[in-house]
Amino acid sequence: MPSTILVVEDEPAIQELISVNLSFAGHKTLRAFDTDQAQTLIRAELPDVVILDWMLPGNSGIAFARQLRASERTKDVPIIMLTARADEEDKIAGLEAGADDYVTKPFSPKELLARIKAVLRRRAPQLTDDAVEIGGLRLDPATHRVTARGKTVEMGPTEFRLLHFFMTHGERVHSRTQLLDHVWGDHVFVEERTVDVHIKRLRAALVATGHDKHVETVRGAGYRFTATPADVAA
Repeated sequence: MPSTILVVEDEPAIQELISVNLSFAGHKTLRAFDTDQAQTLIRAELPDVVILDWMLPGNSGIAFARQLRASERTKDVPIIMLTARADEEDKIAGLEAGADDYVTKPFSPKELLARIKAVLRRRAPQLTDDAVEIGGLRLDPATHRVTARGKTVEMGPTEFRLLHFFMTHGERVHSRTQLLDHVWGDHVFVEERTVDVHIKRLRAALVATGHDKHVETVRGAGYRFTATPADVAA
């Protein structure tokens, strides 16, 4: 699925190469030449991935990676470091600073796209095109279809994104605020009660196949998607 990717790279030609290939792959690209610009962009919209050059004017990529990991808002955003440094010690330094992966220049755009997909699969599976199935309910992001027991389950785009997030984070409890940030985006300002409205619509879409029971309300905490609803488990 399309992701918002922040490219922090001070060499215009490399930044353009990365951004064009990301756009061709269907991603939205944000561009920054230094960490100050990157911070401004992040304040406006939290990216799904940060591609971060090691050597930047002013604050280094390593220092910026540490800042991102120290912040509650950005601590879980995947980071891919770009650098001409190929020594093992440099790679270890990048990983210890919080990078999820490390790509050495010069690199193939195809390799970078593959690395992005890999870190998203680990860190944010709801942003990949991998199909997911739980309890007989199957969601395929590539075809944008939900099926159960041979039947197509119709639902709106927001309910689809909400279900995808739930199914890729099964058994975990998510507060309304967390759901807003992950499903709507933390740059979109809507009331928390909006989540309740879409949960109700999602359950209504799943009633016909009995999967509405998999979307559980956890009193005082939020919602979760479980493979074994309480009444079924009992």
